[in-house]
Amino acid sequence: MDALLVSTFAVAVAEIGDKTQLLALVLAARYRKPWPIIAGILVATVLNHALAAWFGSLVTGWVSPEVLRWGVVLSFAAVAAWALVPDKLDEDEVKPPRFGAFVATLIAFFIVEIGDKTQVATVVLAAQYSPLWQVIAGTSLGMAIANVPVVLLGARFAAKLPLKAARYAAAAIFAALAVWVAVGGLPG
Repeated sequence: MDALLVSTFAVAVAEIGDKTQLLALVLAARYRKPWPIIAGILVATVLNHALAAWFGSLVTGWVSPEVLRWGVVLSFAAVAAWALVPDKLDEDEVKPPRFGAFVATLIAFFIVEIGDKTQVATVVLAAQYSPLWQVIAGTSLGMAIANVPVVLLGARFAAKLPLKAARYAAAAIFAALAVWVAVGGLPG
């Protein structure tokens, strides 16, 4: 499997119904300026996921291939379970900084994405796949695929998303990746 495609697909599905998607909806409703919000999402995601991917690639040098393999299996399984839990946007996360739409989105998305399941998935994918730029591009593209329509179409579109089905699909994808790695489906 290609690092770019796996990363894009896994994160796009995992992001549906995630708190960062809810944040995109809140920012779109508050600022009503979709292009600065989209730009803020993309810059924050690339920065956040580049750091996560870099960390994931470092992990490969710290542990043996067998420990890495089972760590990846457990991580994918954990992300699969995590994907089943619906996200809620906390009240303090609804109030973005008092800057313009771009800066508010950049700051809010970068912070909210820390420790999020898509960031954890990026670490795991980077530990598993190379080249690293494809993982970063793929996870960032996956975030864009899930968030740009929400920003552009707002509440009307988000209300029609089958969030429960998306959570189950994301869980199934990450569980399948865990099984695939467990049976030896490691890239060269």
